[in-house]
Amino acid sequence: MSILRSRLAAYACLALSMSLVGSYVALSKPLALVFPVFLLGWLRFGIGGIAMLRWLRKPASEPRLSSQTRVLVFLESFLGNFLFTICMLYGVSMTTAVSTGVIMSTIPAVVALMSRVFLKEVISPRVWGAIACGALGIGLLSWAGADAPNVEDGDPLRQAAEPAMAWLGNLLIVGAVMCEGAYAVIGKKLTAVMGPKRISAVINLWGFLLMTPLGVYAALDFDFFSVPAQMWLLLVFYALAASVWTVWLWMTGLKSVPASRAGVFTVMLPVTAALVGVVVLGETLGPVQIIAFTLALGGLLLATLPAKGAPAR
Repeated sequence: MSILRSRLAAYACLALSMSLVGSYVALSKPLALVFPVFLLGWLRFGIGGIAMLRWLRKPASEPRLSSQTRVLVFLESFLGNFLFTICMLYGVSMTTAVSTGVIMSTIPAVVALMSRVFLKEVISPRVWGAIACGALGIGLLSWAGADAPNVEDGDPLRQAAEPAMAWLGNLLIVGAVMCEGAYAVIGKKLTAVMGPKRISAVINLWGFLLMTPLGVYAALDFDFFSVPAQMWLLLVFYALAASVWTVWLWMTGLKSVPASRAGVFTVMLPVTAALVGVVVLGETLGPVQIIAFTLALGGLLLATLPAKGAPAR
């Protein structure tokens, strides 16, 4: 029973982590209209770093980090934080939301394949079935949003997208998917030698250092006094959610769940983003979206419910 309780707690952490990502992605759109991309990223890592100062200290129980682990920590931040953010934000501005959603639906499969290649994890047919359900659900969700009349004609992000550059936008989203897959696989290896809190703090510090030159350059010509108070509050939520809560929850769950199975929980990202759009932003929910949600959540159940007569893994 204790093993089952521990596994359910890990699943809850993974689901909550991706749900928070989906919520702050949906709610942070106004931030992208106020702050330049690199300045927004720099402020995010800076606020997150202040919140996690105490987590940077090495616990007495943690072994001395090998050179290989140090490289993995850097790659976790460079790929999962720095490069993912750049590929995602610029990719979305160059391609359509539908293309983005369809490409992002491959994240669980990419995580599973990388786990098989780099971690030698055995992927059961049920997990592959869950991945297929999630991909189909996200694909339907993206297709259903193709004609959604919720984008204003004057939206700067919409105007930034040029049809001639769609191929580059799609390529950048593919790059973001690969970064997310690497983030899950490297994170699994790090949880074997470091605690979730310290991983979160150290990779955030690297993200801050990597973003500093670009962030400082963007800050030189930015009028900070023109930013409304509510945008600053939203920025603090975004920073804490993106740099602290989601990373800690993900690493906590990943510590006791195979990376391939944890990857299935990434379906919660687009599902939650869509739900926030409905509940907070006043978008509509149609039959196709309901079917998509059912498929995605059915995939989660398929991956997480133990098989009859099989021990929990």
